[in-house]
This record gives sequence, C-alpha cells and structure tokens, in this order.
Amino acid sequence: MKFLIAGFGSIGRRHFRNLLALGERDILLYRTHRSTLDDAEIAGFPVETDLEAALAHRPEAVIIANPTALHLEVAIPAARAGCNLFLEKPLSHSLERVDELCRAVQEGGGQAMVGFQFRFHPGLRRVAQELRQGGLGRPLSVRAHWGEYLPSWHPWEDYRRSYSAPTDLGGGVVLTLCPPFDYLRWLVWEVSQLWALTGKVSDLELEVEDIAEIGLRFAGGAVGSLHLDYIQQPPSHTLEIAGTQGSLHWDNAGGAVDIYEAGRAAWTRWTPPADFERNQMFLEELRHFCAVARREEAPACTLEDGIQALRLALAVHESARYRLPVDLHGFG
Repeated sequence: MKFLIAGFGSIGRRHFRNLLALGERDILLYRTHRSTLDDAEIAGFPVETDLEAALAHRPEAVIIANPTALHLEVAIPAARAGCNLFLEKPLSHSLERVDELCRAVQEGGGQAMVGFQFRFHPGLRRVAQELRQGGLGRPLSVRAHWGEYLPSWHPWEDYRRSYSAPTDLGGGVVLTLCPPFDYLRWLVWEVSQLWALTGKVSDLELEVEDIAEIGLRFAGGAVGSLHLDYIQQPPSHTLEIAGTQGSLHWDNAGGAVDIYEAGRAAWTRWTPPADFERNQMFLEELRHFCAVARREEAPACTLEDGIQALRLALAVHESARYRLPVDLHGFG
C-alpha cells in the first residue's frame, strides 16, 4: 500500500517511523518545509510540496498530520481522490467545511478514521471492559484531569513555534489536549450539556488559552468534570469514575487501573503488560488503520466520532466566551 504523510512535525515523524516498523516502505511525504524538526531520516523518500502533485502519485492511504487548522485543506482533496484517510485529532479547528469532508469521503469511496490514540491504551480498554460488563453499575460521577507543562511536552522543539501554541494553526489547550473529549464519549455516554472557564494564566509566551475547567452533564445522567492545562509540573493524566456499585481510577503515568467493588469492599489492581510503553498506542492505532484501509476492519474511531469530539471542544470555547452553559443538542 502506498502511503502519503501530510506534515512532518512530531506526530508526522512518529507515524513515519511506525510505518517503517510495520514493514511499510512505499511512503511519500507532502511538506511545506515549515517543520522545526530535522529531516535527515526521510532522505531517499519522495517529497512533494504541491498537494496535487502528491496525489498524482495515487496514494491509497493518506495520513493527515499537518497543523490542526490545515487538516481539511489536505483531507478533502485526498478524500475526493478516493484515498483512505487517517486524520490526526482534532479533526479541525472549526466545523467549517466538515460537511464538505463528509461528502468527499462518501463520494470518493475511501474509509476514514480519526487518530484518538487513547482508544488503544490497554488501561482504558480495561476501563471500557469493566464498564461494559457492569462492574461499577451505573456511572454517576466522572473526573478526568490532564495537565502538561508545554515547554517540556515536546522538548525537541520550541513550544512557541509548535502547532500547540499559535492561534492560526489551531493551538490552545482545549484543541491540543482534546483526547478526553473522545474517550469520555466512548467510555461513559454522550455529553448533553457543558459549561467551561478558560484562560491564559501562566507566564508562558502564548496567545492561546493554557487552562480550561469544564463541567459535563452526560446523557445517561452522570455528572463530571474535565481539567486541561499547559502548566502542570510534573504532568498528570488521570481518570476517575464512580458508579452505583463501585469506582475506578486510571493513571496514565503507569497505565494501571484500580477498581473498587462495593459488594466485596475490596480494591483490585489491573496493570498493563510489563513491556508497554507509550508508542505502542500509536503503533496499534496505525496497524488498525492499515486494516481499515484494506477493508479488513471497521474504524474504531470513526469520522463521526471525530466530529462529535470537535463539537465538544468548540462548545467549551463557546461556553467560556459567553459565560453560559451550552446544550450540545443541535450545537454547531
């Protein structure tokens, strides 16, 4: 299968290396040469700076890994050309042209999936299993927390020039740290209403929000909160769910899930395989996309999933701007 990677920033480089690890060698790159990363490792691989020229190579699969605000500029023409799409999260920085993307995918006949890598985390898959089997009963309370110190998050690049920072590239903590918007929908329920406070509170050289506090009401009745920030040292990413029959806690630092069964008044701990490390999420995600492109599997995270996660992120900005709760029914 011929792959086209659009963008060679940190995530584009990760996908390039993972394709090689999966035994794929027919790789083409579409680049604007604005990346701050060294490109010595792609020497010998074809590079195009014009999208039409890149698509003329007739790639079967396109990985959209350029800055958030530029995703659809590549995705829509690629979809029209019949390519299978892997779109990095978030889908875009707005809902503008999303309908056009959906039509292009349908008309082109390719498959599309969105790259929310935490769907492939073994700990969160264990959480999903526990919830599906009813081990906690009905979820009542949900708390997710993700804090990163932006200058240390990608230490190989200047945080001020990364996609996470500039407004025109779709930066800001709400869009950059958007995976919880997807995994909360996947694990719990759809969000029916939210409220949010966001702001720029640190001394970081940013023109975007670096903190967000979000209240959530789920369609199934549960109430929850989500905290996102660019300022926490050391970083922390956790999830807590309390239900009618117990509770659980997941910590991304070690990947373990602690489960409390109220009927036994006892805790048990589930731990991921000893050799698990972060890149395995991305590797498994890409292996799955290859199977999707070959029509062997259905997308684990569909284009519609990506749209719904983007709606939540945009609703956060809407709530913070007008200082009002946002009803997700019909939003956007």
